[in-house]
Amino acid sequence: MGRSYRLAQNQLRTMIDYTQLYAGLQHIPELRPWLAQLPEQVAAGLSPHRWGDLPDWRAALESLPDIAPSSIELEEAVRVGSAADASKKQLGELEKQLRKLHPWRKGPWKLFDIDIDTEWRSDWKWDRVLPHLEPLQDRLVLDVGCGNGYHCWRAFGAGARRVIGIDPSVKYVAQFYALKKYLGGEKPVDLLPLGIEALPPELRAFDTTFSMGVLYHRRSPMDHLRELRETLRPGGQLVLETLVVDGALGDCLVPEGRYAKMRNVWFIPSCATLESWLRKCGFENPQTVDQNSTNFGEQRRTDWMRFESLADFLDPESPDRTVEGHPAPRRAVLVANAP
Repeated sequence: MGRSYRLAQNQLRTMIDYTQLYAGLQHIPELRPWLAQLPEQVAAGLSPHRWGDLPDWRAALESLPDIAPSSIELEEAVRVGSAADASKKQLGELEKQLRKLHPWRKGPWKLFDIDIDTEWRSDWKWDRVLPHLEPLQDRLVLDVGCGNGYHCWRAFGAGARRVIGIDPSVKYVAQFYALKKYLGGEKPVDLLPLGIEALPPELRAFDTTFSMGVLYHRRSPMDHLRELRETLRPGGQLVLETLVVDGALGDCLVPEGRYAKMRNVWFIPSCATLESWLRKCGFENPQTVDQNSTNFGEQRRTDWMRFESLADFLDPESPDRTVEGHPAPRRAVLVANAP
């Protein structure tokens, strides 16, 4: 093993501990073979050569105060404890360290008396998705491109027996484990610093797989859909949330430049087109169950996310168009089953 690998392993032990996850996977036959390569994949994902700010994020995690929450709520929202659980000094230190992990995009989170007002009201998205989920009780759940893991915790709150999120951004992983310190380190909810390509092929392990806000960032949407299908056991449910455009079967926007100032937006299909793609990739019973235009209440700049947000991405004279002249963001939720 090289020096960078050993250093990443040392940082892993002090920053984020996957010991319980690895032990838990030993008892899931479909995932047990992954353990042969998973620790090395994690170490590579946490490499300081990839993430120059990693020492700062690790320092923030290590400086979080020890506070025992009197309560944890995951079903209706994500709320931890109350102000009475901590001293003013502890709460001040907690907020100071959490702000070092700016920007906070997915949430909201309430820790003791601290409201982390994130860019996205991810709880609104969860409320749109929840009525269309097959019951999550005792299910094994995968969340692909999960950001800091907000929906992982909501899935666990809805009864999932184990939830694994994957996202290659280590800042999101750091945010997740800052929160997990208070949400419960023993809970079977984890976030790995990986992309979907790191999963073994033909895994066929998960009862429910979420891919929310990912598809339009993939150069090959068909490949992404096939990768998602391979994560699911036969009959397992895919929950797909993505940008869409109004249109008929075959319609698809392919922005030549940026879309809403994003460089990496490749394909934005109509719902009918996306249902067709799902069928072509082998999914059964694809259905569009929700459509929603993103508004300034759901995505906006906040004190916890001070960069540009939706208001900066739309034409101020015609807010139904992006600054590039494309249709403004419209999102859909589709569900389908693996064969």
